[in-house]
Amino acid sequence: MATSLENIPVKYSDLISEIETGQVKIPQFQRKFVWGIKASAKLLDSILKGYPIGTFIYWRTNERLRSVRNLGNIVLPEPKHGEYVNYVLDGQQRLTSLYAALKGIKIINEDQKELDYSQIFIDLKAVGDEPIVIIDIAGKEEFSFIKVTDLMEGDFTLLGNYPKELHPLLKKYTKIIQSYNFSVINLKNAPIEVATEVFTRLNVGGKSLTLFEIMVAKTYHIFPPNPDDPKSKEVTFDLDEKYEELKTELATSHYNTIPSATVLQVVSILLEKDCTRKQILALDKMKFIEMWDEAIDCIKRSVDFFRSYGIVVSRILPYNALIVPFSYFFHKHKQNPTGVMKKRLEDFFWRVSLGFRYSSAVEGKLAQDIDKIESIINDQLPKYEWAVKVDEEYIEANGWFSTGKSFIKAILCLYAKQKPKSFDNHLDVIIDNSWLKIAASKNYHHFFPKSWMKKNYKELDYFHVNHIVNITIVDDFLNKRTIKAKSPANYMKDFFKKNEDIQETMKSHLIDLEKDGIWENDYDSFYDNRLERITKKLQKFIIVQESKEELEVYEDVDEIEENMD
Repeated sequence: MATSLENIPVKYSDLISEIETGQVKIPQFQRKFVWGIKASAKLLDSILKGYPIGTFIYWRTNERLRSVRNLGNIVLPEPKHGEYVNYVLDGQQRLTSLYAALKGIKIINEDQKELDYSQIFIDLKAVGDEPIVIIDIAGKEEFSFIKVTDLMEGDFTLLGNYPKELHPLLKKYTKIIQSYNFSVINLKNAPIEVATEVFTRLNVGGKSLTLFEIMVAKTYHIFPPNPDDPKSKEVTFDLDEKYEELKTELATSHYNTIPSATVLQVVSILLEKDCTRKQILALDKMKFIEMWDEAIDCIKRSVDFFRSYGIVVSRILPYNALIVPFSYFFHKHKQNPTGVMKKRLEDFFWRVSLGFRYSSAVEGKLAQDIDKIESIINDQLPKYEWAVKVDEEYIEANGWFSTGKSFIKAILCLYAKQKPKSFDNHLDVIIDNSWLKIAASKNYHHFFPKSWMKKNYKELDYFHVNHIVNITIVDDFLNKRTIKAKSPANYMKDFFKKNEDIQETMKSHLIDLEKDGIWENDYDSFYDNRLERITKKLQKFIIVQESKEELEVYEDVDEIEENMD
């Protein structure tokens, strides 16, 4: 059926009834209720004066979204299975404010302050342009005002306490509210992507909904208790809660920075071998839910693989998207890779990481790369449409140190794989996500400190000072409190005395104390030698394809490695 719009008037009693029976819902992606009591009073004042208060726009659907279940201190029921629901796309603040005022409920605002909407009154002495609905009754005479809730829900005894001359006015105000025609537009037969696009356009002052926010709404599902099992309980699938649970579990593995979009891509790839936004939005709700546990298991196995490979924290993973093809691998291949298969997976990892593979058009490339993972599973070497030319010139040109660059993260992965040791005691350096957010973070140390270089290598381009070749991964204590701005020859002498394994320690950082000009503070010698070691280490991970570009780069790798060893 085609999407259509239906403009209908709704009476007060019907509006309240639809809210209280669960037919009108506020989707979770709506911003929080922020109107105060004063704004609610002004809205009611407009109604009593016969002014228009705008149109409520609903998305009418029998899909079940994650929605606001509580309104203030009132728990709103879930609609019956199969019934249509009106999700509020526009007018949430007005609708919630109206309901809160008419029912006199209490709401906790963002500042954790309780707002009591029962404290809204009608001034029975108001004349002319004076406000009819007020919140300040200080100094008002008894029976010159009435609570809105008492007006709408009070019994005859309560209303009978008011002077008889005010009874016609009380009836008038009651009738105005009860007979007010609220303007409602229903968006009918629209898919969720259309409904959320309408919401985004209506709320131009706010930010667009993320794909994850839409999928949280779309995949929300309540599984009723099993009628044959008296002990069974209602179970809810809530994607937002599931993702938070995943992040909590991954925190122990230091991989809790994996974004929600990556998780959605994994589920979609496992179901459809495709993960475009359009495809994710089109996923069948129940298939998504059924695939969730398998997807999470595959993500965890991918994380275990990366960690065992030496990439111990997610901050240095070159692309979060790498989780997707590796999750597909573990979905299809339940055993840990070994031998040739493992080497081919490593080759895939480094080709993606060093070749800027997912720096653009990532969704399409992920779908293409599933074919490469299939080849690896089928004991074949994939054919790659992009060459990876990792030579000294390439690393030097792309080595400006910035933790947001995938290429730099790839080299940081190389550093982490060496299991770098602490300069002062030869123990493993603790690498932590919380220390790796920015280039100035605690784990990163310019081996030739920047401030020292500024004084002693004044003519050197800063690009070559703030270069990945000059970066080591160290402990926070050493970096900020011991090394500071000293020259390498100066601070390394101290470590030479403290650490009897200092030579091996520095090799874990791809540095040779005797060959790299450290004791002479010779930056050029250090830079050239470490650049060569980094290059050859990276080249060993690549399985050379039969292309002219790659054969020219890698033809002498084995010979050079033998000489280095």
